[in-house]
Amino acid sequence: MTEFDTFGGVYPAMCTPFHDDGSIDFETLRADASRLESAGVDGLVPMGSTGESATVSHDEHVEVIEAVVDAVDVPVIGGTGSNNTAEALSLSQRAADAGADGLLLISPYYNKPEQQGLIDHYLAIADAVDVPQIVYNVPSRTGRNIEADTAVELASHENIQGYKAASGDLNQVSEIIERTRDETFDVLSGNDGETLPILSVGGTGTISVAANVEPRRVSDLVWAALDGDYVRAREFHHDLGPLFRVIFCETNPIPIKAAMEIRGYGNGTLRSPLTEITPENRERLRDVLELYPEGE
Repeated sequence: MTEFDTFGGVYPAMCTPFHDDGSIDFETLRADASRLESAGVDGLVPMGSTGESATVSHDEHVEVIEAVVDAVDVPVIGGTGSNNTAEALSLSQRAADAGADGLLLISPYYNKPEQQGLIDHYLAIADAVDVPQIVYNVPSRTGRNIEADTAVELASHENIQGYKAASGDLNQVSEIIERTRDETFDVLSGNDGETLPILSVGGTGTISVAANVEPRRVSDLVWAALDGDYVRAREFHHDLGPLFRVIFCETNPIPIKAAMEIRGYGNGTLRSPLTEITPENRERLRDVLELYPEGE
């Protein structure tokens, strides 16, 4: 477990590599974690939505987090959310026991709890598992928005120290940052194209899909903004715009896994019900990736 005081910077939302038979490719996983660490990212997030967490067993879930923890020295934030509070609590405790430095908890999906249900869910986990936790708001996947009042109430708990913003509502994100300035509470972008706008109103970093293939360039963007150089940050933002758009041309993580395969980082295998990217979009990806020469 790595000591850290903030969720600032760039945290790639890692893909989970699979062998052709669908089993987890731990060798490639560890190599990928090391590659990203060497590129200068500030931490790693295995087993989030990009890691196909919905298709792995609980044991595999913990094994992936443990493998990444063992492979790197940067903070590891394990995705441990569920729509079942007891299940999320169990996964969270197991991830903490495996050495995760923090937890990323997607809001309960499908059953669409009311705001009080969201509060009860997150507080139950925060009370039981003593590691820093990030509340993850992505209504497009869960069907329920974590409203600003709810986020502010959760921020008062000492173990709830972050908020991953993927709602697309920048007014809401700005309000949450405004109202939690006196708390130990970091707001991170969950959509690559919104990273710079969120940083501009006080966000502290990003849990990034694009950083899987362009960790240095995404880090340049984020740290230019955090250092107050918004001229450079805007240049990086616009340079990366084509990548930010194309990696969401189909359901995440279909395009980013294809991009990883094109770059030679695994074979791109997905677990059902996700399907291989279309040939047309694969060519779009290939063309866009050529805009970013590796090593530059």
